[in-house]
Amino acid sequence: MFSKKQPRLDTIIGPESTLRGELTSKGTVKIDGHIEGNVTADCLIIGEGGTLTGDATVREVVVGGRIIGTVHATDGADIQSKGEVCGDIFAARLTIAEGGRFDGRSTMQLQKKISYIGDEALGKAI
Repeated sequence: MFSKKQPRLDTIIGPESTLRGELTSKGTVKIDGHIEGNVTADCLIIGEGGTLTGDATVREVVVGGRIIGTVHATDGADIQSKGEVCGDIFAARLTIAEGGRFDGRSTMQLQKKISYIGDEALGKAI
């Protein structure tokens, strides 16, 4: 699950937690609970019981739970066997495991580097 490029796990939204609003992190975010809002992070991991209702702007995403929204993943998006994405995916690489569900459009894009400026993330081609 973690590659050499991924930083340590910085933020965990626990299974009994719900967050409403925007979440921005330069590190890895793991969601085992529920987020209603947009997430910007280096890496996003949605656990099997986790849900994100909003957009994700990340370098890499691993979906074991559910995302309802648009995903912008500059490196890649992995939908695991129990994962589900309802929305469009813009990524350099998309992997869907057997049993994983995807309802939307996928668009291959050039790999980009995400730069953080305050609370905004800007994609820059590398």
